[in-house]
Amino acid sequence: MIKLIVFDMAGTTVDEDNVVYKTVRAAINARGYDFSQDQVQAAGAGKEKSQAIRDVLASGGDAPSDDEVALIFADFRERLAKAYADLDVREQPGASELFAELHSRGIKVVLNTGYDRATAQSLIDKLGWKVGDQIDALVTASDVTHGRPGPDMIHKAMELTGVAEPSHVAKIGDSEIDIEEGKNAACGMTFGITTGAQTATQLASANPTAILNRLADLIDAIG
Repeated sequence: MIKLIVFDMAGTTVDEDNVVYKTVRAAINARGYDFSQDQVQAAGAGKEKSQAIRDVLASGGDAPSDDEVALIFADFRERLAKAYADLDVREQPGASELFAELHSRGIKVVLNTGYDRATAQSLIDKLGWKVGDQIDALVTASDVTHGRPGPDMIHKAMELTGVAEPSHVAKIGDSEIDIEEGKNAACGMTFGITTGAQTATQLASANPTAILNRLADLIDAIG
């Protein structure tokens, strides 16, 4: 029986027009690289963003230095702050209704993300979501020692909601690394969703319990 669902943010529950990965690409290519958007999302989707930058660079055959990653990450953060200032953030269709339905069934709802806390908080503030209302907790990459695909954020979500058994937890996200995170945390169910960064074919390579096309399908999927 599922007692907790851990939802990814961008691409899964939050529609921010893919601005984060567009900004990752802009910051990387400003240093003289020439990565496509598809390459950035294939290598970086779902990850803590300095790690995403490192992995995108590595996917091009380079072994990036810590200094190079740090310079690009600093530029990324400046660019993202500007992009978010005027961004029209929307929830993915049906997100609030799904959260309410899960709560009516006694299922906890936690958001987790590869963003840092300040960025994640700015997004949920724009949406009007609050911990203790629409969601039960927010866990970000800056709250834990190891980001995805490590299980730390899911373990933190379990701790915050009092769910002790990982088989009672489901994880849903729009990237392979979300699914890997759920598996590494021994979640009872893992779901990919096609509303964000990666295609159904890409998601299938991580062997989730199921791949969904919309959030509303999750109710039937958890049984």
